Amino acid sequence: MTAPLRLHYAPDNASLCVRLALAELDLPYDTVLVDRAMRAQKSANFLLLNPNGLIPVLETQHGPMFETAAIILWLAEQQGDLMPAPGTPERQYALQWMMWLANTLHPNLRMIFYPDQYIDGDTAALRQKAGARLIAHLDVLSASETTPWLDDEAASAQACYLGPMLRWAALYGGGTTWFDLQQWPRLHAFARRAEQRPATLNVAAAEGLGPTPFSAPSPCDPPEGSAL
Repeated sequence: MTAPLRLHYAPDNASLCVRLALAELDLPYDTVLVDRAMRAQKSANFLLLNPNGLIPVLETQHGPMFETAAIILWLAEQQGDLMPAPGTPERQYALQWMMWLANTLHPNLRMIFYPDQYIDGDTAALRQKAGARLIAHLDVLSASETTPWLDDEAASAQACYLGPMLRWAALYGGGTTWFDLQQWPRLHAFARRAEQRPATLNVAAAEGLGPTPFSAPSPCDPPEGSAL
C-alpha cells in the first residue's frame, strides 16, 4: 500500500472489526474519530465518504471505502493470511461465513439494537423476535462443520468480524444477562482465544474494552469519543 490508511471510527462500533483486521495484519493507519454523540456520521462531510451515514469508512489510496465486510476482505487481499487462498475449499467456506456474518447475523443484531429504525410504535415484539433469531443463528454457527476458523489459533477475517458481534450481543441486546455465551462452549472458547491475541489486546486498550472484551464484556470506557 503506497498511501496511509485512515480509519473513520467510533469506539465499540462496527469499525472495531476493521481495526482488529488492521492490527492483525500489522498495517500502519491513522484514526479519525467520528463523534456519534453529535451524530457526526450524518454530517455533510461524512456523507461524502459514506452516503449511507454509517461507520466505518476506510480511506485508501483508491478513495474511501465503506461496508465492514468489504473493507475486511479488501484488507485481506492486500496482505497477510486472514483468508484462505483463492480456489481452495477453505476459501469457499470462509467467504460463505463472511457473507453470513454480514448479511444474517449483523443485520439481526441491528434490529435488536435499533428497533425504532425498522418499525414505528411498540418495538418490544420486534426485539423479542430478533433475539430469538439470534439464539438460532448462534446455534447454527456453533454446530457447523464448515467453520474450522472457530477452533483455530490463527486470526481470520471471520474472527475479526464475529468477536465484536458476540460482545455487542451481550452488552447491547437488553442487558448483560439476556443470554450466556457459555451456552455455546465452542463460541465461548473462540472468544477466549480471540481476546488473548496481541492484536486484540492492543485494540481493546485503545478503545477501552476491558480485559475480556468478547467472552465476558464490560461496558466500553474509551479514552476518546463515545460508543453510544
